[in-house]
Amino acid sequence: QVQLVESGGGLVQAGDSLRLSCAASGRTFSSYSMGWFRQAPGKEREFVAAINWSGSGTNYAVSVKGRFTISRDNAKNTVYLQMNSLKPEDTAVYYCAANDRRWELTMMTYNYDYWGQGTQVTVSS
Repeated sequence: QVQLVESGGGLVQAGDSLRLSCAASGRTFSSYSMGWFRQAPGKEREFVAAINWSGSGTNYAVSVKGRFTISRDNAKNTVYLQMNSLKPEDTAVYYCAANDRRWELTMMTYNYDYWGQGTQVTVSS
């Protein structure tokens, strides 16, 4: 089992950047592929990005590709989401999640076994 804690959210203006972090504890971090998801008010949770256990493979939602970068540091048990050129439509609660099929880069929420509590990102226009 793994516990996940997100941080780094906040209120920014359109065009700004933020870096989210997700710190993991418990079972060996490199046992998992990791994903970032987001949920805006009144909407379903949606996939943002995923990274496999080694960092050699990544996957992005079309809406963030070219603006967001997912990375991980297995020595620090942490996964990151660098968000550049933020838009008001990026406003949401952002969640990290762990998938114990460590090579998978799935976009489906039900494939992820563990979830953090989320961190709010608000982008003003």
